[in-house]
Amino acid sequence: MKRLLTTLTLALVATAHAADFKLILKDEASTIRKGELKTTPIVKSWAVPAAGVQATRKVKRLSTTITPILDRMEKTINARKPKPAVFRNVGGSWVATDQTGWTLDRAATKANLLKAILSGKDTAQVEVKRAVPDRSVKLLAQRGVLWHVAAGSSNYAGSPDFREKNILVGASKLDNFFIAPGHEFNFNEEIGQIDASTGFVKGFVISGGTLSKEDGGGICQVSTTIFRALYQAGLPITERHEHSHRVKYYDPVGFEATVYAPSKNLRMKNDTGKHLFIQAGWDTRAQTLRFDVFGANTGRTVNISKPVITDFKAPADPSYTPDDRVAPGGRRLLDTPMQGMTSVITRTIKVKGKVTSRDTLKSVYQPWGAVYGVNPKDKRLN
Repeated sequence: MKRLLTTLTLALVATAHAADFKLILKDEASTIRKGELKTTPIVKSWAVPAAGVQATRKVKRLSTTITPILDRMEKTINARKPKPAVFRNVGGSWVATDQTGWTLDRAATKANLLKAILSGKDTAQVEVKRAVPDRSVKLLAQRGVLWHVAAGSSNYAGSPDFREKNILVGASKLDNFFIAPGHEFNFNEEIGQIDASTGFVKGFVISGGTLSKEDGGGICQVSTTIFRALYQAGLPITERHEHSHRVKYYDPVGFEATVYAPSKNLRMKNDTGKHLFIQAGWDTRAQTLRFDVFGANTGRTVNISKPVITDFKAPADPSYTPDDRVAPGGRRLLDTPMQGMTSVITRTIKVKGKVTSRDTLKSVYQPWGAVYGVNPKDKRLN
C-alpha cells in the first residue's frame, strides 16, 4: 500500500509540474518621464497543457497537440508592430513611449521548448525578431529631448471646410520632426510645395487688397500656431511677418505669423544646444490647433505680455471678389471690416530669475474693408 501511495504521489507531482509549464517572452520598454529615461521589463507567458508536455517527453519530439498553442502565440506576437516614440500627457505629466515590433522565430522557439521539456524544466524562452522604430525613446534621450519645453495653440472656429482641410494638411506636415541644435527652422521649407499634389485645396488668401482663391488658403493658422510655440520656447526670430490687416482667427492681436512663399516666411533658430522635437495636435470638434515643443531643460522662464494696441484707424471701403455661389445682383459677406491698428507684444526671458533678454513683437495693421463675394459677371468687380 505504501509503495502504491508513493507512486501515485509521484504521478500527481509530475502532472502538476507539467501543468505549470510556461513559454515566456522577455523584452523591455523605455519611457521618458519628468526628464528621466527609464527602462521597465516586459514579460508575457503562454501555458503549455500538461498532456502536450507529457506526450513530448514520451515520444522525444514536440507533440502535435502543442501546435495550436504555438499558432495562437505566433498570431499574438506578430500582431505587435513597431510604433515610433511620441509624447502624451498622462495625468499632467508628459511621457514619451514607443513600441518595438515582434516577429516570432518559430524554429528557435520550438527548439527551446523541446530542450526544456526533455531536460525537465518548467519554462522555455520564446525567441522573437525585434523591429525597433527609427524614432525610439532612446533616440529622443540621446538627442537631449527629455522635457516639455513649450506649447502654442490657436482657435480656427468658424472656418469653412476648405480652410480646415488646409490647416490639417499643413499641421500634419509639421508633426513629429526634429530641429537640430543651431539649425534654423524654415516654415516654407518644412511645409514644401503647396498645391493639390501635396494635399492642399483652394481657399481664400489676402491678395491685392481683397480675397482671392489659391491653394493652401488658411495655412497661416499653422504658421501662427507653431510660431507661438517656438516663441514661448524662447527661440530667437530670424524672419517673421504680420498680416496686412488684423484677422480675428489670429487674436490676440499681433501674436501671429503670416507666410506666403517665396516672399514671406517664418524662420526661427534653435539656440538651446540640443535637438527640439515638435508634435502637432488638433481637435476638429473644438476647431483648435496646437503644437508642443520638447527638448532640453534650458532653465528659461519666458513671459509674453498681452498686446498693447494703439494708433486705431477707421476701416476701409468694401471690396468684391468673384464667387460663383452668388446669384447675379446679390452679394455674400466673406470677411468683416477691421480697423487699422498697431500692436506691440513684449517677451521677457529669464534664467535663474535674472533677465537674459527682452524683445518686442511689433505688428502694424492697415484698415480693412468688408469683403463680399459676388457673381463672377458682376459689374462691381471692374
